[in-house]
Formats: sequence, C-alpha cells, structure tokens
Amino acid sequence: MPRDVEPRLLRGFVAVAEELHFTRAAARLYVAQQALSRDVRRLERTLGATLFVRTTRAVELTPDGERLLAPARRVLAAHEELAAAFAAPRALLVDLNTDGPCTPRTVLERARELAPDCELMARFESGLTYAAGELAAGRLDVAFGYADGLDPALRAGLAVMPVRYEPLAVLLPDGHPLAAREAVPLDALAGETVYAGAGNPRTAEWTGLARELFAGRGIELAPPAPVAMGKEEFRRVMAKTRNPVLVTVDFLDMPGCAKRPLTDPVPLSPLSMVWRRGLTHPGLDALRATAAGLAADHGWLDPAPGTWLPQGLTPRPGGG
Repeated sequence: MPRDVEPRLLRGFVAVAEELHFTRAAARLYVAQQALSRDVRRLERTLGATLFVRTTRAVELTPDGERLLAPARRVLAAHEELAAAFAAPRALLVDLNTDGPCTPRTVLERARELAPDCELMARFESGLTYAAGELAAGRLDVAFGYADGLDPALRAGLAVMPVRYEPLAVLLPDGHPLAAREAVPLDALAGETVYAGAGNPRTAEWTGLARELFAGRGIELAPPAPVAMGKEEFRRVMAKTRNPVLVTVDFLDMPGCAKRPLTDPVPLSPLSMVWRRGLTHPGLDALRATAAGLAADHGWLDPAPGTWLPQGLTPRPGGG
C-alpha cells in the first residue's frame, strides 16, 4: 500500500462508488467525466488493484473496491476536519505586560472591535525582555514595550512598530514629601533611591531605561529585590522600603500610593508593538491598523518640545 494517496483521487473513487455511475459522479464533483475516469485509473495503478467492474450498462465495485471504501471515507473525513481546523485563524496571543489600564489594552480593545471574528487573547508577562523570548519560541504572538532596550540578538527576529512616547511618572508611598506635589520635577528626585526592576531578568529593558534617565541627576537605582506580586504585596513592600517606583502615567492606581507625573523635562518611554518576523494573521493586521490610528488621533508619536528620550532616539512616525 503506498504511503501517500492524493485526497482528490480518493474523493473521486468514493463518488463513483456511491453513485455507481461515472457521469453522475463527475457532475457531483463538478469535473469532466474524462478527468474523473483518469483519476480512478491513476488510483488503481497506484494501489495495484482493480476497483470497479465497468460494462456498457453498469458500474460495480470489485472486492478490492469494497475493501477500500470504508477507509477512504475515514481518510476524507479526517482531511475535512483538518481543513476546518484552519478555516478560521487561531487565537492571537497578545501580551499587555500588566492586567490594568494601559496603552496596550486600549489598542487591544479597539482592535477587537475592528476584527470581531478574530480571537485576540490577552496575556500578562510583565517585561518585554521575557516576552521577546516567548515571541521567539512561538508561545506569544505580539507584545508591547521598550523595544530599543532589548538585546540586539533578541530584537533581530522581531518586527517593531512604534506606538507611543509614554510620559513617565513616579509612584510614591503615602506620606512621602514629594506626594504633596501635583507633579515631580526630575531634580526633586536627587538623593532618592528609585525602584525600576533592577535584578528582574524579565524587565531588563526597563531597568536600562531608568539607569539612563537617572544618570547625572543624583538619583540612585534601587538594588535588586524580590518582585512583589499583586497589589497587596506591592503596597506592603512600598510601605516598608519607602522607595519611589518609576512607572508610566497610565500605570494602575495602587492602594497607599500617590502617582505623580515627572516634569522638567518630561521623560518619555518609547512604547512599541513587536511580533515575530514573518507572522501573518488578520488579528495582527487589526492591531497594527488600530495602533497607527490611535497614534495619529492622539498625537502619541508627536511629543512636545523639550521632552526627554533615551540617547540616540528621535521622534519617529508610526506605521511600521
């Protein structure tokens, strides 16, 4: 028995076996009778068996034809099941970094409206350095974060689309002297020890951004510490260490903390959408179109003069 038999040949055989008439079987398959006859003869040569007895008045299955009919039907049913599994695109796994209000969530929710037939499934991996590895391994499809801060080897396999220059803020424990201000000038953080994920391998790009921002300003980067998981643990650790935390202005509100935007100058974190090079998916198309539209509508890629960006970066247009 040959290992590979084309489904088309089996489909023609089953049609003739059920109709016992080549003309009717050809009409059922929307093919010419001569083409169907050729396919049946090819299948017989492939199998080394005669499948039909043909006379001018009738078509009948041979014993070999009877033996082939049931497994041929099962093979065709499995083939249809395989085709159905890929008739609709699979779910697209999109890492938002955090399970709370954020720019990536805004993009995702708008993209779901644009492509309601696509399943865009949110994930929360906390850190683009880690998420980029998951993208490369195929366990994630899309992620957001500071792509310019990734290791070049890690970034090489990713497509990058700028989405927004996000203003940065500082999260302060209640009672901190700077919490009384509506905004915190960067110079006011001189002498402070600010947490920015140092020691967390998932967020190395964020720590690198903070290190560059703090350089020459007298701001210390808080040493590595265990990552606090959940609001209550976060609040407890902040109350204990009293260290401010570097965040974006859209970072979720935390109990026992005050979030204050940074100014003079306003520091910006370049947020990009990243995905594996070569990935095609209608959900990705919706995400890209949504991100470009939101950036244009809200001026996300048009920062005001005098803002701070990491060294070597200048405002770039969105869209690819």
